Amino acid sequence: MNDAFAEEQAIDWTRDWTRGGDQLMYQHCLACRQVWYFRRGFCPACGQAEPAASVCIGAGTVQACTQVERAPNDEFRALLPYCIVLVDLDEGFRAMGHGAPGLVIGDRVRCEVRTLAGKPLPYFEAAAG
Repeated sequence: MNDAFAEEQAIDWTRDWTRGGDQLMYQHCLACRQVWYFRRGFCPACGQAEPAASVCIGAGTVQACTQVERAPNDEFRALLPYCIVLVDLDEGFRAMGHGAPGLVIGDRVRCEVRTLAGKPLPYFEAAAG
Protein backbone atom coordinates (compact mmCIF):
# COMPACT_ATOMS: atom_id res chain seq x y z
CA MET A 1 0.00 0.00 0.00
CA ASN A 2 1.22 3.50 -0.82
CA ASP A 3 1.93 5.86 2.09
CA ALA A 4 1.56 8.95 -0.11
CA PHE A 5 -1.93 9.78 1.19
CA ALA A 6 -0.82 10.87 4.66
CA GLU A 7 -1.78 14.47 3.91
CA GLU A 8 -5.42 15.18 3.09
CA GLN A 9 -6.18 17.55 0.27
CA ALA A 10 -9.39 19.17 -0.97
CA ILE A 11 -10.76 17.12 -3.84
CA ASP A 12 -13.09 18.29 -6.58
CA TRP A 13 -15.24 15.19 -7.13
CA THR A 14 -16.42 16.49 -10.51
CA ARG A 15 -12.96 15.43 -11.75
CA ASP A 16 -13.83 11.76 -11.08
CA TRP A 17 -14.69 9.67 -14.13
CA THR A 18 -17.98 8.61 -12.50
CA ARG A 19 -19.02 12.28 -12.66
CA GLY A 20 -17.84 12.82 -16.25
CA GLY A 21 -14.30 13.87 -15.36
CA ASP A 22 -10.93 12.50 -16.45
CA GLN A 23 -9.52 11.20 -13.14
CA LEU A 24 -9.68 7.94 -11.20
CA MET A 25 -10.29 8.91 -7.57
CA TYR A 26 -10.41 6.91 -4.34
CA GLN A 27 -10.91 7.40 -0.61
CA HIS A 28 -8.97 6.36 2.46
CA CYS A 29 -9.45 6.49 6.20
CA LEU A 30 -7.04 8.59 8.22
CA ALA A 31 -7.93 6.57 11.36
CA CYS A 32 -7.51 2.94 10.21
CA ARG A 33 -5.83 3.48 6.78
CA GLN A 34 -8.45 1.43 4.87
CA VAL A 35 -8.55 2.25 1.14
CA TRP A 36 -11.58 1.94 -1.15
CA TYR A 37 -12.74 2.92 -4.60
CA PHE A 38 -16.33 4.22 -4.77
CA ARG A 39 -17.19 7.37 -2.83
CA ARG A 40 -18.75 7.00 0.63
CA GLY A 41 -19.37 9.37 3.52
CA PHE A 42 -17.69 7.07 6.05
CA CYS A 43 -15.01 4.38 6.30
CA PRO A 44 -16.48 0.94 5.52
CA ALA A 45 -13.95 -0.70 7.87
CA CYS A 46 -14.16 1.38 11.06
CA GLY A 47 -17.06 3.79 10.47
CA GLN A 48 -14.95 6.94 10.78
CA ALA A 49 -16.77 9.92 9.26
CA GLU A 50 -15.32 12.24 6.63
CA PRO A 51 -12.74 10.06 4.88
CA ALA A 52 -9.93 11.63 2.87
CA ALA A 53 -9.87 11.50 -0.91
CA SER A 54 -7.07 11.37 -3.46
CA VAL A 55 -6.49 11.17 -7.19
CA CYS A 56 -5.06 7.80 -8.23
CA ILE A 57 -1.77 7.86 -10.12
CA GLY A 58 -3.13 4.97 -12.21
CA ALA A 59 -0.31 2.42 -11.90
CA GLY A 60 -1.20 -1.17 -11.09
CA THR A 61 -1.07 -4.87 -11.92
CA VAL A 62 -3.63 -6.86 -13.94
CA GLN A 63 -5.29 -9.53 -11.78
CA ALA A 64 -7.91 -10.77 -14.27
CA CYS A 65 -8.85 -10.13 -17.88
CA THR A 66 -11.51 -11.30 -20.26
CA GLN A 67 -12.37 -10.64 -23.87
CA VAL A 68 -15.95 -9.50 -24.40
CA GLU A 69 -17.61 -10.88 -27.54
CA ARG A 70 -21.23 -9.82 -26.84
CA ALA A 71 -21.92 -6.17 -26.11
CA PRO A 72 -24.63 -4.91 -23.74
CA ASN A 73 -25.86 -2.30 -26.27
CA ASP A 74 -25.27 -0.80 -29.71
CA GLU A 75 -22.67 1.71 -28.50
CA PHE A 76 -20.42 -1.02 -27.11
CA ARG A 77 -21.14 -3.36 -30.03
CA ALA A 78 -19.04 -1.03 -32.20
CA LEU A 79 -16.03 -1.77 -29.94
CA LEU A 80 -16.21 -5.59 -30.17
CA PRO A 81 -14.22 -7.50 -29.29
CA TYR A 82 -12.87 -5.61 -26.26
CA CYS A 83 -11.00 -6.48 -23.10
CA ILE A 84 -12.21 -5.92 -19.51
CA VAL A 85 -9.60 -6.08 -16.74
CA LEU A 86 -9.45 -6.11 -12.95
CA VAL A 87 -6.42 -4.17 -11.75
CA ASP A 88 -4.90 -3.90 -8.29
CA LEU A 89 -3.81 -0.26 -8.14
CA ASP A 90 -0.65 0.67 -6.27
CA GLU A 91 -2.70 2.77 -3.83
CA GLY A 92 -4.27 -0.43 -2.49
CA PHE A 93 -7.67 -0.85 -4.16
CA ARG A 94 -8.97 -2.88 -7.10
CA ALA A 95 -10.68 -1.32 -10.12
CA MET A 96 -12.36 -2.67 -13.22
CA GLY A 97 -11.97 -1.04 -16.59
CA HIS A 98 -11.39 -1.54 -20.27
CA GLY A 99 -7.98 -2.84 -21.27
CA ALA A 100 -5.73 -2.71 -24.28
CA PRO A 101 -5.78 -5.84 -26.44
CA GLY A 102 -3.19 -8.39 -25.42
CA LEU A 103 -3.01 -7.58 -21.69
CA VAL A 104 -2.47 -10.64 -19.50
CA ILE A 105 -2.53 -11.36 -15.77
CA GLY A 106 0.57 -9.94 -14.11
CA ASP A 107 1.12 -7.09 -16.60
CA ARG A 108 2.00 -3.70 -15.13
CA VAL A 109 -0.43 -1.11 -16.46
CA ARG A 110 -1.29 2.58 -16.36
CA CYS A 111 -4.82 3.97 -16.31
CA GLU A 112 -6.24 6.92 -18.15
CA VAL A 113 -9.86 7.89 -18.60
CA ARG A 114 -10.96 7.61 -22.22
CA THR A 115 -14.27 8.20 -23.92
CA LEU A 116 -15.59 4.81 -25.03
CA ALA A 117 -19.09 4.34 -26.40
CA GLY A 118 -19.73 8.00 -25.58
CA LYS A 119 -18.87 7.63 -21.88
CA PRO A 120 -15.73 8.41 -19.84
CA LEU A 121 -14.36 5.05 -18.66
CA PRO A 122 -11.11 3.82 -17.08
CA TYR A 123 -8.81 2.36 -19.73
CA PHE A 124 -5.67 0.39 -18.85
CA GLU A 125 -2.70 -0.15 -21.14
CA ALA A 126 0.74 -1.64 -20.64
CA ALA A 127 3.06 0.55 -18.61
CA ALA A 128 6.15 1.82 -20.38
CA GLY A 129 9.37 0.08 -19.52
